[in-house]
Amino acid sequence: MEPVTALQTAIRARLLSKPEVTALVPADHIRAGSTRPDKTPCIIMSDGNTTLHGNDYRAQSAAWVYLDLHVWTLDAGQDAAKEIAGTVAAALSKYNLPIDGGYCDHFKVTGTRFPRDPDPAYGHGVLSVEALIRWVA
Repeated sequence: MEPVTALQTAIRARLLSKPEVTALVPADHIRAGSTRPDKTPCIIMSDGNTTLHGNDYRAQSAAWVYLDLHVWTLDAGQDAAKEIAGTVAAALSKYNLPIDGGYCDHFKVTGTRFPRDPDPAYGHGVLSVEALIRWVA
């Protein structure tokens, strides 16, 4: 199991299960990646970072996973990016995420920010998340 990929999969599944999110962003526009989008509005999950914490006596591994979700809009303004980011944050808050092949002991949105894109036609928001993932290696 790779913890970043497992977390990205769990986040995508949660967002797709929330009609308030898919009303603003089509399901096929919610994905992992690292570039400015070709379709908007969209949510792109970054590659993330993992801090491994070793194994316990049962051969269970643990890791902190940190990643950003980038919200992009085009010709809809920064306010549209903020609306989507708020809806995503609400959809992810107060929930532990089911992780295939493991457990999510802690998950939260730790912050949001709205950097200006050099092209003013784009709206851009970033949500940072963290999770503690456990699995049997």
